[in-house]
Amino acid sequence: MCLILVGWRVHAEFPLVLAANRDEFHSRPSAPAHWWPDHPRLLAGRDQVAGGSWLAVTRDGRMAALTNFRDPSRGKSNAPSRGELVVRLAESSDPIERRLQWLREHSARFAPFNMLISDGAQLAIFESVSDSYRFLSPGIYGLSNHLLDTPWPKVRQAKSRLTEALRASPGEEALLHLLRDEQIAQDDQLPRTGVSVEWERLLSSAFIRDADYGTRCSTVIRMRSDACVSFREWTWDAKGSIAGEARHEFSIEPPDRPFQRES
Repeated sequence: MCLILVGWRVHAEFPLVLAANRDEFHSRPSAPAHWWPDHPRLLAGRDQVAGGSWLAVTRDGRMAALTNFRDPSRGKSNAPSRGELVVRLAESSDPIERRLQWLREHSARFAPFNMLISDGAQLAIFESVSDSYRFLSPGIYGLSNHLLDTPWPKVRQAKSRLTEALRASPGEEALLHLLRDEQIAQDDQLPRTGVSVEWERLLSSAFIRDADYGTRCSTVIRMRSDACVSFREWTWDAKGSIAGEARHEFSIEPPDRPFQRES
């Protein structure tokens, strides 16, 4: 993902509300969100190049969501796909702190990233650049391609709109509306992450529309206080038009298998 907004325990009916955009090259094939046959408790889109994902939830209410940290100077050639971390961490039935410790032990193998992890009872952020994690108190959070709540224009604006949406019942269409914001930041507000100014402009909007690289899908997850989960995903083509929709609803079930740690 390249933009993740989370309302964590700020709405009585929906303890977790997540709205996210995944930005990627249009030429990279991926499958829309579905229950994976080889991981039957996992609901996620799938990168058909490396096999991982960017956002996943499980039948027992766990969640993992990833953003890349944008800094070309920190790139790693031949690093494994960060998408495999999403699958591993979402499926883990270990206590959440043990999963975070596992990330600290293994994150150096990967190019820089941020990971949001929840077990339904707790929400945490891991930032590989600082090799640190912390648990998050109730609030509204925004994550793009820097550290949590870095005040990039699109993060500030999207957090403000999520705050407004959470004052009422956070409907899917209102959450999609904030994800479809195409406002480009003024040059004096652009971050300086090591890419060209032209790329900074393109990447500065919540929704990116470009023939080669852009927002590929938007996802809204709402976990209700009665343990029901609604998951909706919209897929976009290179013109920014709707290319598909996926909708899933399920009730959270108890976990049934432990997380296998890497030796």
